[in-house]
Amino acid sequence: MADIAHHERHGVGIRAIGGHLPERVVTNAELEKRLDTTDAWISEYIGVKTRRWSAPDEWSSDLGAAALLDACRRAGVSPESIDLVVCGTYTPDHLIPATAVAIMGKAGIRETPGFDVNSGGCPGGTFALDVGAKYVASGSYRRVAVVLADVSTKTFDPEDRTVGVIFGDGAACYLLEPTAAGKGVGTALLRSDPTAYTTAYVKREKRTWDDGSPKQSAFGDNFAHMHGRGVRDFALDRIPPFVEELVKGDGLSVDDIDLIVFHQANYHLIHLLMEKLGLPADRTMTNVQKYGNTSGAGVPLVLREAVDSGRITPGSIVVIVSFGAGMSHGGAVIRWTGDDDFGPVS
Repeated sequence: MADIAHHERHGVGIRAIGGHLPERVVTNAELEKRLDTTDAWISEYIGVKTRRWSAPDEWSSDLGAAALLDACRRAGVSPESIDLVVCGTYTPDHLIPATAVAIMGKAGIRETPGFDVNSGGCPGGTFALDVGAKYVASGSYRRVAVVLADVSTKTFDPEDRTVGVIFGDGAACYLLEPTAAGKGVGTALLRSDPTAYTTAYVKREKRTWDDGSPKQSAFGDNFAHMHGRGVRDFALDRIPPFVEELVKGDGLSVDDIDLIVFHQANYHLIHLLMEKLGLPADRTMTNVQKYGNTSGAGVPLVLREAVDSGRITPGSIVVIVSFGAGMSHGGAVIRWTGDDDFGPVS
């Protein structure tokens, strides 16, 4: 199939994953005071207990630079050794230049190319990873940082509970390097469905408060809009067969998966997807309950926790699946790598 790609010349491994979250913790109790909702409703239907909100002067590049530096620390490498920076975001600091360039400036990286990938926010955990993996697979770039960073809360209409209870801000960074053939990021499958274009999007329109005065988000007349039932129905209908197609393309079955990590859209939705796939709940991990939906950063932030807790180790078969605006959805099979699978640190 045209949309299944194999990296054959050498493998592309995830050397380290960095992460960063804003300091401010927002509880359901706080949201009860500002929105027409309750802790009981949020817990029952979304499964989020707390989330992180960025400060007014804290933007995608601030979170992304911190995540990149964290990845470098964890790998024991210098930021200056990075050959390419790819940033997956739908909340850029400015329309231009690329947020990747702002991240590089804040991380102390010079004379290195950087660009952004906007795959609709939430799908970025796999779409942007696949972009970076292909650059490493080409042989032209040895060390690539793929940063997922979004400040989704800055797209909020302050009175809109549909998005206000779900999203949080955060960033993560995959640090990619060549590894032995047959290891690392393997089969990738990417799709988009234009018929569902407006299921989740940032809507450009003028809104007003009750007194008629203009209402704006941090992005002006741009406001997050999401049809929650539409996202849920799409995921339950399309994602299970998509996962089966993905793993079959890599010569595996669903039962071969050691850990599957979904986009952190909704705690309960993730477990419904596990049931539809016939997998036990302990084959997945979530962080949506404590961080909210952190857009493209959700998947790598879960992977980071999985590595730190020993839930995945070298040789583990890991599947990641993202879905969201577009309705774009992507997945990848990863044969997890360890330090011994890479060359010497430099």
